[in-house]
Amino acid sequence: MKAVFFDIDETLLSEKPLIMLLLPQVYSQLSKRLGITKKKARDLFLKEIIGRRETYEWHDWNFFFKLFGVDITYEELLKAYPHKLTVFPDVKPTLEWLKKEGYLLGVITSGPEYQRLKLRLTKLSKYFDVIVTREDVNTVKPDPKIFFYALKEAGIEPKDAAMVGDSLHQDVFGAKNVGMKGIWINRNGENDYYFSDYEIRTLYELMKITKEI
Repeated sequence: MKAVFFDIDETLLSEKPLIMLLLPQVYSQLSKRLGITKKKARDLFLKEIIGRRETYEWHDWNFFFKLFGVDITYEELLKAYPHKLTVFPDVKPTLEWLKKEGYLLGVITSGPEYQRLKLRLTKLSKYFDVIVTREDVNTVKPDPKIFFYALKEAGIEPKDAAMVGDSLHQDVFGAKNVGMKGIWINRNGENDYYFSDYEIRTLYELMKITKEI
């Protein structure tokens, strides 16, 4: 194996603390503008998000802000509260080890261009040779197009690459469908569906797995 690609959210970092800060602001704006309670505003906003799950738009907070006329951009929030992005403790040591061992490292994300900002703010950008967002190819995982684009950018054949992510559907299925190895990072101990080539609980396990592939 020559290359390892990673998902971003809930694989390398968590944006949940930022979302917990963001959502009350959204509900408050909607409540005032529509003349409804914050609870109704919450239900309305979340219903729209859930209804678009796994679609192209679902991956972009700004789409929903514009849809509801909310005067917020996700880029502004990221810049104002970079400390609300939490990098998992196993990430940097593992990436440093993989780089030292000579692996090409990449990111394949279904998120929009602000995903690059996340990587810069968390000082993770420097580890990656290739970063591909949905806007590079106008599609999202598990569409083969986004994986093939990343592989081409890296100059790597599918058989020589692995994809690490927290989504069995987007990351593991998407990668395996094009001939890559699919590695499921199962941080929360969810049920094992025996679909991935490898299941790991921590990225530290990559130090062993990469030697086996």
